[in-house]
Amino acid sequence: MMPEPATCSGYRFPAEIISPAVWLHQLFSLSLRDVELILAERSISVTHESIRSWCPTSGGT
Repeated sequence: MMPEPATCSGYRFPAEIISPAVWLHQLFSLSLRDVELILAERSISVTHESIRSWCPTSGGT
């Protein structure tokens, strides 16, 4: 049986995706669309609006 991935309650993406996205946005001052493109290069389909909603709840701006 496969263990379920760690999730952030209320979000459809696992913490393994949310965490790096917020980290990229905060640490490197990348725009939300830049983070979206970086994740897309890694075959992770996330909109910049999703990333925007994650940042305030994860300590971002």
